[in-house]
Amino acid sequence: MQKTAQPDATWFEIPALWASSIALYLSIASLTYAQVGHSEVTIPTLDLADQQHRQVVVDREAGQYLGHPTTVLLEDNKTILTVYPKGHGRGPIVMKRSDDAGLTWSERLPTPESWATSKETPTIHRVIDSTGKKRLIVWSGLYPARLSVSEDDGESWSELEQVGDWGGIVVMGFVEPLSTPGHYLAMFHDDGRFISADSKRSNPSVMTLYQTRSTDGGLTWSAPETIWSSSEVHLCEPGCIRSPDGKQFAVLLRENRRVKNSHIIFSNDEGQTWSEPKEVPLALTGDRHTGKYSPDGRLLICFRCCSPKRAADSRPFEGDWVAWVGTYDDLVNGAEGQYSLRLADNTKAYDTTYPGVEVLPDGTFVTTTYGHWTKGEQPYILSVRLKLDELDRFAQQR
Repeated sequence: MQKTAQPDATWFEIPALWASSIALYLSIASLTYAQVGHSEVTIPTLDLADQQHRQVVVDREAGQYLGHPTTVLLEDNKTILTVYPKGHGRGPIVMKRSDDAGLTWSERLPTPESWATSKETPTIHRVIDSTGKKRLIVWSGLYPARLSVSEDDGESWSELEQVGDWGGIVVMGFVEPLSTPGHYLAMFHDDGRFISADSKRSNPSVMTLYQTRSTDGGLTWSAPETIWSSSEVHLCEPGCIRSPDGKQFAVLLRENRRVKNSHIIFSNDEGQTWSEPKEVPLALTGDRHTGKYSPDGRLLICFRCCSPKRAADSRPFEGDWVAWVGTYDDLVNGAEGQYSLRLADNTKAYDTTYPGVEVLPDGTFVTTTYGHWTKGEQPYILSVRLKLDELDRFAQQR
């Protein structure tokens, strides 16, 4: 494991807009990771599951499993594209478009023939090369990892094409722009089965976290580099948050053996080296973390509520689509955050929540994922809209 010094805790000035309403939160957040939150959740938990005015159905088909969406918001702050598989983590890729920031959605759009051959969860990302040329890319994983490119904001796409002699699971967990124009860092994981054509899972199983880079605006990618590998702690499904000053990356990680909380790693040099993984508080523990900043500087991070076996009975929203509200400093300091919330009630075990998270200029979050929202029926794609100032008022009324 490559290491750096422990990340600096750069205090982040709290805007006056909301500082007066969260004095209690600040007193909680000032406690250290060792003191609170490792095995219980002590911050407020808010439930939005019954607030149907926030919900928009993106796609639903009787008898058909629809799951695992990702989204991208274009620069007009109105156009959102989403892709997802027709099936559980694999199947033909479906694409839809919203021209009104997620309030309504198109019919399923035409896609290249090769998208029907996708073997895994697709992911969609915006990339821009060093000349300012904008592209959208869609990844499809397992072996070999394949890439489809659009240079007209999703009106047309290339066929899925093999990127290299490698593959992996949930390719890519994130695609993060670097300080050099046109350069990107991406991460994914593999359990030994898909990294090469002849690879296979070992016994005991080893989970490996990989990163790859692009220097040409997302068209080509380097051979994967190992960041972490272990048979004891299975870290996967990376989600990246850049610090407010832009100098640091924090990557949240699912722990797939269910023996530990989720973990976090930091880089102060744009992914050249990484800190040792450490557990996060239980309030932030789950799967497939995806987050964005509100205009007031706070973070909303969505994920599936999935706890270690020892704590699975201690959280009210276990197995549901949830979110966490806090600050970047909470991530650095291992603090619990401001509050947790349930966005929707998943009615079947843990089969839910690979979320897309977008934020509009007025502070509206458009969060999108799949789940068994109607008991006894196949899962479908749902969006939930919210603003943090609304949640602040809701919290104060409790």
